[in-house]
Amino acid sequence: MAYQIGLVGLGVMGSSLALNIEDSGYGVAVWGRHPETIDAFLAQQPGKVFGGEADLAGFAAMLERPRRILLMIKAGEPVDQMIERLLPYLEPGDILIDGGNSWFEDTRRREAALREKGIHFVGMGVSGGEEGARRGPSLMPGGSAEAYAALGEILQAIAAKTEAGACVTHVGGDGAGHFVKMVHNGIEYADMQLLAEAYDLMKRGLGLSTDAMAEVFEQWNQGPMESFLVELTARVLRVQDEESGGPLVEQILDKAGQKGTGRWTVQAALEQGVAVPSIAAAVDARVLSAAKAQREHAAHRLQGPETSSITDREAFVADLHGAIYASRIAAYAQGLALISSASERYGWGVDLAEVARIWKGGCIIRARLLDAIRDAYSDQQPANLMLTGDLSLQLQGLQGAWRRVVGQAAGNGIPVPVLSASLGYFDSYRTARLPQNLIQAQRDAFGAHTYERIDQPERGAIHSEW
Repeated sequence: MAYQIGLVGLGVMGSSLALNIEDSGYGVAVWGRHPETIDAFLAQQPGKVFGGEADLAGFAAMLERPRRILLMIKAGEPVDQMIERLLPYLEPGDILIDGGNSWFEDTRRREAALREKGIHFVGMGVSGGEEGARRGPSLMPGGSAEAYAALGEILQAIAAKTEAGACVTHVGGDGAGHFVKMVHNGIEYADMQLLAEAYDLMKRGLGLSTDAMAEVFEQWNQGPMESFLVELTARVLRVQDEESGGPLVEQILDKAGQKGTGRWTVQAALEQGVAVPSIAAAVDARVLSAAKAQREHAAHRLQGPETSSITDREAFVADLHGAIYASRIAAYAQGLALISSASERYGWGVDLAEVARIWKGGCIIRARLLDAIRDAYSDQQPANLMLTGDLSLQLQGLQGAWRRVVGQAAGNGIPVPVLSASLGYFDSYRTARLPQNLIQAQRDAFGAHTYERIDQPERGAIHSEW
């Protein structure tokens, strides 16, 4: 028989997606590097519409034309190598989909090279982890409209579903899908760090137990802060360690790993000239966490203030809720501004309302806030999310709580890098005249870099002897 789609890579994500696709009514041909992996997968799925061939020529021959082949393999050189191995068995009109976390410029390069051969290349962000892949992820495919037309039915069938529809859309041309997924992950970094800062403030500032903190997060998840990550945080804090008898989270080494997408987001933002301080601070926080030995040494050498217990728990938790929510809006604003800038630069035509819609289900940053974001971009195309009516009013109303929390954290020597960076972003963005006039004067004084006069803009670049 001819299978509707082929899948290369039978790791956790690849296997989960293969099962999701088959459950949705499509026959799947699978391929893995090791024949025994293929045999084991097929043996575990009796009665299912799966096929497999260790030989790539045989694998390609099993597929309907035009062939649709989803690559679920490690990003980087392995993708290029796999493309080269598959090319002899492909024909014009066939579609290759890269479902890994590839650097978007690599996707743009691959799409252009394969387009010359008449083959479609789709860079597709996949979010939701193993469970999402199995039950319904958020999918962010880029590439040609023609390729999406050939894939749309399958992708809509396997994607997460919300009241707003299937969590998939044609994001835009060439590297748009992987760019949007990269920014999704950057926002995820900021959101996770914000929740870690809330945890630290409640633990050290209020002296709350993990159960008490879990209760706070559970309450937050019933209102505007509702999101997968808040729900997950509450659940994590409830888990007890069988060995120590205490909370498992307290037995975990405070060194956070990263796979690079957060760093890529900051790198892309620098290249685009878009400020993403909340995301950058979250990346820096992970980098600093990795310097565990240095931090332990510094803890004995660099003394901060004595942490004083915050007495009014109810008031502080209410302020903390407002500060985290406001910072979350700022982080989303930065990420969406970056997507908008890249879309304009590369001609992708990304619809930010659609991005918010497909992030509502399946993905890691799914949150109630995305409804307001979708509405904001459906009505208009603001230069920045913080300028939209309801969210603008909310930020202005929350800034008192925001400032109190950051001030109390600083007074107690508790680091809140993303809360602080987010407030700084808000304050910088709302300031009509920043002190960078002094920087321009300094640059001109030491390097003749010139400046412009505010009262005589027609004069253009000016140099003075300082």
